[in-house]
Amino acid sequence: MFKINIKNFLSILGAKVTLFLAKHLFKGGSNFPGKVALKISKNILKPLSKGYKVVLVTGTNGKTTTTSMIYNILKANGNNVITNNTGANMLPGIVACFADNYSFFSKEEKIAVIEVDEANVKFITEHLTPEIITITNLFRDQLDRYGEVYTTLNKIMEGVVKVPKTKLLLNGDESLLGKLDVENETIYYGFKESINNSKIAELNADAKFCKVCKTPYQYNFITYNHLGDFYCSNCGYKREELQYSVDSIIEVTPDSSNVLINGSKVSLSQSGLYNIYNALCAYAITKELNVPTDTIIKSLENQSATFGRQEVINIDGKEIKMFLVKNPAGYNQSLDTLCLSKENMSLAFLLNDNYADGRDVSWLWDVNFEKLSNLEVDDVLIGGERLYDMAVRLKISGLNYKEFQLCKTFDRITEEIKNCKNDKVYVLTTYTAMINYRKYLHSKGYIKNLW
Repeated sequence: MFKINIKNFLSILGAKVTLFLAKHLFKGGSNFPGKVALKISKNILKPLSKGYKVVLVTGTNGKTTTTSMIYNILKANGNNVITNNTGANMLPGIVACFADNYSFFSKEEKIAVIEVDEANVKFITEHLTPEIITITNLFRDQLDRYGEVYTTLNKIMEGVVKVPKTKLLLNGDESLLGKLDVENETIYYGFKESINNSKIAELNADAKFCKVCKTPYQYNFITYNHLGDFYCSNCGYKREELQYSVDSIIEVTPDSSNVLINGSKVSLSQSGLYNIYNALCAYAITKELNVPTDTIIKSLENQSATFGRQEVINIDGKEIKMFLVKNPAGYNQSLDTLCLSKENMSLAFLLNDNYADGRDVSWLWDVNFEKLSNLEVDDVLIGGERLYDMAVRLKISGLNYKEFQLCKTFDRITEEIKNCKNDKVYVLTTYTAMINYRKYLHSKGYIKNLW
């Protein structure tokens, strides 16, 4: 049993009582218990995290899926592991996660795989020293909150510099993550080939200019957006040496992928280059934690979708596949995944502009919806708080606006899904729209577990 003072004891007890009430009376509340704990003791995270080997997962896209993959691999390996699987990735939510799993009598060493918001890394590393911090990528996201990608990087690094003994496991294809001025040991992962034949970054790519001399990058290949095997022809800055890599992309379909990672064939139940990146990151981290390769591969092959991330839900015989989309880079990757399909399809778009989504929805104009005009789209359903903005963007993209179904309520959009011409319906939704629609579907019995 770890020794704690009375203030910390009351803080933990307050969080546990609040968690119990939140789960059993309100069916949620993953942040508020942490706020209660912090109100009683602002430094409570330090005693809560004692005895844990901590892995922090941050970056713009892929945090939740990567965290889930790492957690599942470690569970399969027999490790005692916890995670904030509800996606509550700010300080109160992380405190609540540790409080929920805290035991006053346990001495067993455990692992905590924690997803953390980019701007909150500095608050977490104030109280604990992680074993590993991984940064998945850096894209423009919630500009009203984060600003441009360099600002996001600076926010993360404010937390990294506090823990110089922590190992950094970084996406080497992300040009912003090379040449970091830190004392930490750094390990890189990335791709050695791509299905994208382009060597020129898209017009709206996020980090096209050399971080050293501001010359436009050259590429041996691009995976998507600004990620890839980059180099600067002016100053010589280039991608770091990769320790973990996707050696070959064998097959990518709308539902799965087959790749070669460090010489081992891995079959993924989720599609898209972004999910291959997530799997590669999970592979690298768990190898660093000494998990056997066979265990990693078997777990990756049996991963189920994290809520809202290519999650499949049945609505009266209609199979809806939900894609969380929150910025241009991620949205374009989801659209690229849809473009792999040769079948007619039904599409639903949900757009909100709450704080967790970003108030400014002008980013929609950096998404290449025009590629949808090459698909056989039978139904277009549009909902969310900013449905009219979404409708205008889709109209301009070339879709037949006379066929649009504007759905102001979840009841209406659910009925329209039931009436779609195809049995499979793809739902592309921003964060709070996804959360609220899942709550609605849970209340109607279409989803068994809310979290």
